[in-house]
Amino acid sequence: MDLRLLRYFVAVVEERHFGRAATRLHMTQPPLTRAIKRLEGDLGAALLHRSAAGVTPTAAGTALYDEARALLAQADHARARVAAAAGVGSITIGTLGDSVERAGAGTSLAAAFRRRHPGVNVRVLEADLTDPTIGLRAGLVDVAVTRAPFEDTGLSTRVIRSEPVGVVLRADDPLAGRDLLRLADLDDRTWFRFPDGTDPVWHAYWNGTGPGEPLREGPEVRTVHECIRGVLWHGTVGLAPLGHELASMGHEPADGLTVVPLADMPPSRLIVAWHADDANPLLHSFVELAAPGSRRQRAPR
Repeated sequence: MDLRLLRYFVAVVEERHFGRAATRLHMTQPPLTRAIKRLEGDLGAALLHRSAAGVTPTAAGTALYDEARALLAQADHARARVAAAAGVGSITIGTLGDSVERAGAGTSLAAAFRRRHPGVNVRVLEADLTDPTIGLRAGLVDVAVTRAPFEDTGLSTRVIRSEPVGVVLRADDPLAGRDLLRLADLDDRTWFRFPDGTDPVWHAYWNGTGPGEPLREGPEVRTVHECIRGVLWHGTVGLAPLGHELASMGHEPADGLTVVPLADMPPSRLIVAWHADDANPLLHSFVELAAPGSRRQRAPR
C-alpha cells in the first residue's frame, strides 16, 4: 500500500476538507482529489462522504484511518531504527520564522543539540504563515517550532514560552501613540487574512476573531514580508508577539512601524510540536532541549 496515499488520506480525514488538507500537505487540491480516488479504487471502497460542508469518513474510511495512522507510525519508527543502525541519524526541524536557535533556555539550541548528538544530520525547513505545523502533518518534518493555537489533533506539544501580543501599526496611525489598545478599537480597520483552507483555529487567532466567527475583511497574505508591506503601504493592521516584536518572526521591525499592546488578546505561545506516536529518540532529545522542564501536553483524542 502506498504510504504517500495514506498520508494524504489521513490529512483529509483530520481536516474534514480537501482544501485545508491540500494546504497542510503543501499541494493543490486537484492532485489530492485524484490521489484519494486512486486509493478508493485500489481498495474497492468509498472512503469519504463528500458534501458542500466538507468530508467525513465512511465506515470503511474510519477503519482505514486507524490502520493508516498505525502503518505510518511504524514506517517512521522503522526509518529511525535503520538510521540509528547505520550510525547516521537525521532530524528535520520545521520553523515558522521564530528563531529555532534561541528556542531553548540559557544556551544556543543548535550548539546544545550538536554537543549531545555530534554527527547527526540536521535539516531546518522554514514555512510561510499558511501552515502552522510547518509540514509536520504532511510528514515533511520530524518536529516543529511553531506558535499555538491551531488544530493539534494527533500531536503532542510543549510550551517554550508565552508572549503577549500587540497590534502592528504604521507609525503615523492615529492609534500608534496609545499605550494600550483593545480589539474593539480596531473594528473599523482592514486585517490580514490567510488563503482559504488554512487551519481555522490558527486563521481566527491571527485575524483577531474567535473560532467559528466571521473573519475580518482584508488582503490575503502568506508571509511576514507581505504583512509588513501591507501595513506600510495600505495601513492594514496585523498582530505580532511583544518583546521580540517582528524580530521574533525572523524580521527586524521595519522603519515606520510600531507595535501597541492589546489588552484583550490571548498570549501567543511558542511551542514545540511532534507526532504523538513518533518514537524517534533524536526528536525527543530535541524536545527536551527546546523546552526543558516544560509541561507536556498530550495529543487530543
